[in-house]
Amino acid sequence: MRWLNRGGIILANKTQQKEPQRPPFKRRLLVYLFNLILFATIFVGAYVLVVYLRMPSLDAILYETRPATVVFVDNSGTEIRSSNRIMGTPVSVETLPPHVWQAIVAIEDKRFFNHGPLDLRGTFRAVVINLFKGHFASGGSSITQQTAKNIFLSRDKKISRKVQELILSHWLENRFSKEQILDLYMNRVSLVGGMRGIDAAARAMFQVPANKLTIAQAAQIAAMLKAPTTYSPLKNPNKNIERARTVLTEMVRQNYIDINQARLAAQNLSPARSVADTNIYRYWTDYVMDEVESRLGELRSDVYVYTTLDRRLQEHIADILPDHVGEYQGAVVAMSRDGAVRAMSGGADYQLSQFNRALAMRQPGSSFKPVVYLVALENGMTPDTLVNDSPFAIGDYNPKNYNERYYGDITLATAFAKSVNSVPLKLTQTFGIDSVLNMAGRLGVGTKLHREYSTVLGASEMNLIDLTNVYAVIWNMGESVHPYSITKITDFKGNVLYERNPSDSITVLQPQTVAYMTEMLSNVVAVGGTGHRAMATGVLGGKTGTSNDNRDAWFVGATDDLVIGVWVGNDDFSPMSSKITGGTIPAEIFHEIVK
Repeated sequence: MRWLNRGGIILANKTQQKEPQRPPFKRRLLVYLFNLILFATIFVGAYVLVVYLRMPSLDAILYETRPATVVFVDNSGTEIRSSNRIMGTPVSVETLPPHVWQAIVAIEDKRFFNHGPLDLRGTFRAVVINLFKGHFASGGSSITQQTAKNIFLSRDKKISRKVQELILSHWLENRFSKEQILDLYMNRVSLVGGMRGIDAAARAMFQVPANKLTIAQAAQIAAMLKAPTTYSPLKNPNKNIERARTVLTEMVRQNYIDINQARLAAQNLSPARSVADTNIYRYWTDYVMDEVESRLGELRSDVYVYTTLDRRLQEHIADILPDHVGEYQGAVVAMSRDGAVRAMSGGADYQLSQFNRALAMRQPGSSFKPVVYLVALENGMTPDTLVNDSPFAIGDYNPKNYNERYYGDITLATAFAKSVNSVPLKLTQTFGIDSVLNMAGRLGVGTKLHREYSTVLGASEMNLIDLTNVYAVIWNMGESVHPYSITKITDFKGNVLYERNPSDSITVLQPQTVAYMTEMLSNVVAVGGTGHRAMATGVLGGKTGTSNDNRDAWFVGATDDLVIGVWVGNDDFSPMSSKITGGTIPAEIFHEIVK
């Protein structure tokens, strides 16, 4: 704009100027889109970076440590149970029969060997199917994606987890071969009962390692992969078999097997057989595990523990005990004369209570009396020696006989068979309480006893294993006995980590003393003895025991090859019925075991 002065009048002379032209619409749109893409790229990149930084340590989890697996083996070499076996023995494409991994690839990701980290074709197909059906009906994850998810990620359905899955899938494909990724998948996929890997599943469902799976069994395991609970051959056998047929069909389509193999396999599809209830071994394996740790310390590798357990005897005892103890609790220990523990049941039901009553400290009552009688026999008395059964008192301690009946002059053998209280007390008074405690020490239980007269009648507590061991010395011809449960421990390669080296036995009792005591023990199970209910063919003898107020009832007896101790009582030390003594339920349980 110009200003002109004409005759004192200032006039504004507007000069025409062009307005600046705006960029064309297309150009502005391109700039907008460019900025939007740039911003989105930065945002996505930042989000991916944050997600990546929050990812777990790849190497740390890939080679994660786990508790050492402990496989327990019985005395015949049969595996009875394993602990910490959440993962089976590692398998690979090279070590498995081809049909095992082929069944997995056929049903889970048939183009696995031909695509990258993602199966784009499979993903697109799944999206179309899901849109068409209106709900999630098909998945498109590749085996690589599933491997990334199984090893590294939680099951949370979040976008960040899916992003991590994609990153990890690319990482796996760049670091490992397809065969190695498949190995990782087969070893880490979650299947039954919290176990991981197809080997663990094979052992749990078909009682064979993965390298022994048939085509039918391989198809049934592959059938589970879609949804382990839904298609479990243990829980939903019909659904599992139906899907396993689909697996076999896919294996034929992909030329892994021919139609005849598929038909034969289809005929062999069947519900999986659950392994025997290993709870019947749990008291035993818990006990053995304590010894393993005392021998080896903290386990850093998988081990086989070869034990002294007689599996059939253990199962037999586990069947008998619950039916006989009823509302009470019970425990049984069986050992050979050299101290090898052949069976142990620490309660009526491990599922309800894991407390091992075979290790519980309880009052043995009259089952301790043989210790006192051994002192008398060593000091020249015989089973025919006359003793006097009459009321006894020392200070304020004046225990009575169980039935408050006294027999007067009777033989030592009769006093023992009728389990009177006054005679062992008088014997202790004659030979000294120290001699009784010394004898108990020689038999393996002296350090746990109180130096008082009540100990003579079983007031000092001990556990069932220790008490059974006392009797084992007697029936081991007076030679020392040390209970043991393990013969050997090896790693999974067979290297021996521990092997029992039996020590030389020590003569604890002289032959004549043993002969007299075994004679007296045989009278207990004869007609008229307190343990007559235990009598059966092959029973050599035994002894009953009942603590004050019927809180504990015991029977320990022997056959030609076993010494068996039985305890019945309440965990809270409350009294049982007055009718429950060592000569009732415990003696009956012993009878059922050995008959």
